[in-house]
Amino acid sequence: MRRISTALAMSLACLFGCVEARAADAPGITSGEIKIGGVYPFSGPASSIGLTGKGLVAYVQSINDRGGINGRKINYIALDDAYSPPKAVEHVRRLVESDEVSFIFGQLGTAGNTAVAKYLKGKGVPSIAVVSGSSKFTDGKEFPLTTTGLVSYDTEGKIYAKFLNKALPTAKYAILYQNDDLGKDYVNAFRSFMKADFDKRVVTAAYEVSEPTVDSQVVNLKSSGAEALFIAGTPKFAAQAIRKASEIGWKATVVINFPSSSVGGTLRPAGLDKSVGVVVGTISKDPSDVRWENDEGVKAYKAFFEKYLPGSDYSNTSYLTGYMQGMILERILKQCGDDLSRKNIVIQAKAIRDMALPVAAPGIRINTSPTNNMVWTQLQLQRWSGTSWEPFGEVLDASSE
Repeated sequence: MRRISTALAMSLACLFGCVEARAADAPGITSGEIKIGGVYPFSGPASSIGLTGKGLVAYVQSINDRGGINGRKINYIALDDAYSPPKAVEHVRRLVESDEVSFIFGQLGTAGNTAVAKYLKGKGVPSIAVVSGSSKFTDGKEFPLTTTGLVSYDTEGKIYAKFLNKALPTAKYAILYQNDDLGKDYVNAFRSFMKADFDKRVVTAAYEVSEPTVDSQVVNLKSSGAEALFIAGTPKFAAQAIRKASEIGWKATVVINFPSSSVGGTLRPAGLDKSVGVVVGTISKDPSDVRWENDEGVKAYKAFFEKYLPGSDYSNTSYLTGYMQGMILERILKQCGDDLSRKNIVIQAKAIRDMALPVAAPGIRINTSPTNNMVWTQLQLQRWSGTSWEPFGEVLDASSE
């Protein structure tokens, strides 16, 4: 009897030891909950793209209303850093050390993600689908616990450089860029593509996110004689630049970056009429465009929007980006099954195969792998007609000619 008791005790000790070890590798996970954190600029100069977080929070609520994932509800804690890196650090520390989240998902902002990257890596906390296209985060060796949730700024910038080189092969180009990693990555992409011609044919002007306007930079860039203007920044400043270029009669070909592609967040503040001809690359359908009104994916999004985001601006596609992020989060967690260790979360985030989101632009797929941590690698170019986006050309990636 004593032998049986001893064996039973040893078995129980092993069982509880295994459970404790597994729990140590899966903080924020209980039998009924998955606790996840995120940080967004809900206020401040980038508040328009901060609505991505609102879209994600709403989608998480829809998951929970459907019963959660494998019997667990998602407790998604989203905090506001006002696009301030010190605030981002403060919030991420709170999420990890006080809230004890399993991982960070969808944190938005290149500067904020840069500020917390070393801390998260040191703590062994995954940071999945970060809403930054900074090329640094695509380095899987340097950031083994990270995946990115935007087409890299390097890939996007090269696509625009190739487009302009075909459309205006001998012209001078102007680049207005945000003076941080976001803006500098786009400039470097143009420099990499144009090589020796960059200094001869490109003029640049930087702005700080603390500046009230970029009017003076736009006026100075026009004086260079450039026939194209690429705006590499966030919606508030992209809207100002589009509007100012129109007001001063600068008939340049205007290209904006994907983070500034929202009709509601950028084009409407700039003036829909003043935005005619603006070009941008996109990963998604525009749910406000009548061309998609009978599309099943867009109809589902509209129904979701009406239920979970009532009274919000449907034309602001930052909400749509958050909706898509939510679908990616759902896919990753479903792939994890009952193994919600941080290690497996990273493994599954890098094992998404041929995922076609119902609101993604036709032909665009998600494929991640141990050697590719980028959720998105393709873009569809489109041009603003005054009332809608008009897609043109083929789906492009970094290798497209």
